[in-house]
Amino acid sequence: MTPGRRPGREAERPGLHGERTVLAWIRTAVILVGGGIAGLDTALRHGAPPPAPACFTLTLLAGAVLLTRTGVRYRRTLRAGRAGARGDATADARLAWLGTLAAAAGALLCVLGAVP
Repeated sequence: MTPGRRPGREAERPGLHGERTVLAWIRTAVILVGGGIAGLDTALRHGAPPPAPACFTLTLLAGAVLLTRTGVRYRRTLRAGRAGARGDATADARLAWLGTLAAAAGALLCVLGAVP
């Protein structure tokens, strides 16, 4: 036990960890949406191979879904924090990974398409 802390206080006052977690998910989702838009624009302007725009569209959609799920995730995280349990964000983490991998694949296709 940490000096100066009473047992059980964490459940009463969970702090700002729920808010920090939600802000991190919002940042992730906004980056995926922005990266998807920028990548899609670049792929379409420079004539990248057809799978590249599809990859960036998948990135954009993954970010949009994550962003729309933020409110649900926030309430779930707060409820879990009050109950002393951990929130489960496995599906959201997999969706973020899917968007990230799609962005990487789209960028690789753009680079390989630009090589003569």
